[in-house]
Amino acid sequence: MKIHEFAVEQWMNEHEETCRYNLAETCVRSLTTGELLDLSGRRVEVLAELDATPLTYGPIPGSPRLRALVADLYSTQGPDNVLITHGAIGANALVHSTLVESGDHVVAVVPTYQQHYSIPAGLGARVNHLQLREENGWLPDLDELDRLVTTDTKLIAVNNPNNPTGALIDEAGLARIAKIADRVGAWVLCDEVYRGVDQTGDGFTTSIADLYERGISTGSMSKPFSLAGLRLGWIVGPTGLLQAVATHRDYTTISVGRVDDLLACVALENKDAILARSHQITRTNLAVLDAWVNSRDDISYVKPASGTTALLRYDAPIGSYEFCTRLLRQTGVLFTPGAAFDIEHTLRIGFADDTQTLRTGLRLTGQFLDQLATV
Repeated sequence: MKIHEFAVEQWMNEHEETCRYNLAETCVRSLTTGELLDLSGRRVEVLAELDATPLTYGPIPGSPRLRALVADLYSTQGPDNVLITHGAIGANALVHSTLVESGDHVVAVVPTYQQHYSIPAGLGARVNHLQLREENGWLPDLDELDRLVTTDTKLIAVNNPNNPTGALIDEAGLARIAKIADRVGAWVLCDEVYRGVDQTGDGFTTSIADLYERGISTGSMSKPFSLAGLRLGWIVGPTGLLQAVATHRDYTTISVGRVDDLLACVALENKDAILARSHQITRTNLAVLDAWVNSRDDISYVKPASGTTALLRYDAPIGSYEFCTRLLRQTGVLFTPGAAFDIEHTLRIGFADDTQTLRTGLRLTGQFLDQLATV
């Protein structure tokens, strides 16, 4: 299997640990173990559970306790509809490797997380890109999707909320996608790793798994739940699909770590407190970002409806890799180049980390843009 280099991950791997102001981070500001224990209100009891946890293999599909808690994030799913994985990145890879064969037809929205088009292409599938457009608010043109889907389409891959734009397909849009897929018996994989931090309401948009019999949702503890270090995610879908996925999983992983499983349970048992924190951070910080964008004539964007990222379009005569490299070298501020998503003259910003870091990074970026304008 030959596969393209993962542009975003390579950029992050090279720069994330050495920057001073990380505006490329996509997780809501990470919790420490101590903060998680404090939020639980059960520090002594959880530490006792941890003390008694044997460091052997755990249940292969995830503990019954954890799978029940994940199922509770959905409207019509039970524990048997949940398979625990090593992050959403592991969940996505398993779904693609289970469903997609050489010669299959796949439709994937772009921009999105590169897994959703590079893995199927690497497996030998014919991949059509459904290009999201700024003038449409970065939402998919579903009439165009209907034209792209054919009788041999195996899988439609979408990302909701979208990375990198923060656009959000509503329930009616998801239902239309399901109807298009159902016309040809295709699966819909919806990467919902950012689900839970909509800018309004309780933060949760309807999941594709609750709308469509061949709908597959992937998620994780990383983004809204602020626990990327657990490396724990899940696939939610029909039991028959999960049985097929489990066959592939046997060749790559046994179980997730028992400690990770336990701490994920603690977090999901206290999800209201964690998500309240996440909503406060994402909504406060997006207001900061929005004020900065509106204060400048050389930056524009479609304001995100959800998620932790936005795609900023800048007015400067240099490419995004050069922009980000020079900005990082001069100021210590890290963005992700839009060219990593094949959208030049844009930058992906993560706005859900520390508020003061965001303010400082935006101020320095503004100064950098002012310098570019005088050259």
